[in-house]
Amino acid sequence: MALFQYTAMDSSGKAQTGTIEAGHMQEAISKLKGMGYFVTKVAPAKGVAKQKSTAAQKATGTKKKSKGMELSFSFGPAKIKRKELMIITRQLATLINSGLPLLRSLRVLKEQRKGGASIVLSKIADDIESGVLFSEALAKHPGSFPKIYVAMVRAGEAGGALDVVLNRLAEFMEKEAKLKGKIKSAMAYPVVIVIVASGILTFIMLKIVPTFIKIFEDMEAGELPAPTKLLIKLSKLFTQRFYLIIAFVIAMVVFYKILNKIRFTKYWIDMLKMKIFIFGPVVMKTIIARFARTLATLITSGVPILQSLQIVRDTVGNDVIARAINEIRNRVREGEGIAGPMLRTKVFPPMVTNMIAVGEETGAMDAMLEKIADAYEAEVDAAVAAMTSMLEPLLIVFMGGIVGFIVISLFLPLIKLAMSLSGGGG
Repeated sequence: MALFQYTAMDSSGKAQTGTIEAGHMQEAISKLKGMGYFVTKVAPAKGVAKQKSTAAQKATGTKKKSKGMELSFSFGPAKIKRKELMIITRQLATLINSGLPLLRSLRVLKEQRKGGASIVLSKIADDIESGVLFSEALAKHPGSFPKIYVAMVRAGEAGGALDVVLNRLAEFMEKEAKLKGKIKSAMAYPVVIVIVASGILTFIMLKIVPTFIKIFEDMEAGELPAPTKLLIKLSKLFTQRFYLIIAFVIAMVVFYKILNKIRFTKYWIDMLKMKIFIFGPVVMKTIIARFARTLATLITSGVPILQSLQIVRDTVGNDVIARAINEIRNRVREGEGIAGPMLRTKVFPPMVTNMIAVGEETGAMDAMLEKIADAYEAEVDAAVAAMTSMLEPLLIVFMGGIVGFIVISLFLPLIKLAMSLSGGGG
């Protein structure tokens, strides 16, 4: 048995501090909850923790050295990929719900995995064994566990419903992955068209056009038409200075990334993304769906509203919406509701603000947010289908126009020469 120091609140709201004996951290928390306390902090008693740590270092000094040597060959800290995290979360919820202790569940999952996931799970299990709360152990690995994950686990620990919260997290990540998958699959066809067409155009400029240029020189076609001159210049740029085109593309990508890191320019880039032709409706609906789903999941899991809004602000992925959420959070801190400030930002669609107002009035904010998320995810499907149906003919017309320009430019001198020969023969 180990001794743990705790800070908690009793049923009357008074702060209580003291020590309690337990086999491990989770047992100590369970005992305190059984006493009717709301636990805010639990840690090993300092004297005991120090002795345990010293003894552990002496006993496992060699093991730790070998582990350090093993990790020295890896690049950067070990991470759990998002797709794998989704599976781990679902499995962890199932194990805990089946009655298996948290520490043992983590050890079981660690044994089933290799690489970064195994290393991270092992570190978390070691932290919990040494007396650290699960949420605090997760917070040490921000590359693997996003803010929403840590906040929800912390709420689950406080409410004694960790398995329920983990199930909600798994469902949330599955729905988010499904939404991203739909957008990626819808964009696959236009991207393939662009790549293939770009390859064909590059081949034409590098191989076909130079052949025609040689023909024109051999025929002494004289003054060439303006479109043909432009095409020849472009072809020479491709054949003689192709590195300039590559350098230009790289420079544009770097320039965009720099602008996207500057707060002022990022705001206007994100604004443009929501307004741009064809793509704008998809971007806006995706952001609203993510906002509603994230906020609903956090509120349902018991995360305080101010903290929930802060997490949503940091994870929404759009600076325009993030600023609007920050304004809403400031107003909520001052005692207002959510719907009023949301309406005043003039960023969110009227349907969203009206449904949230109804949710506030009926006390069913989380359920209303879930309905908003479901509705907008369905709208994303429709918007993506509309976008792809518009993109396909536009791309075909655009590529047809470029190919048509090339063909006309190449045959204009031949037509001009044929007409001059016909006129001279007459």
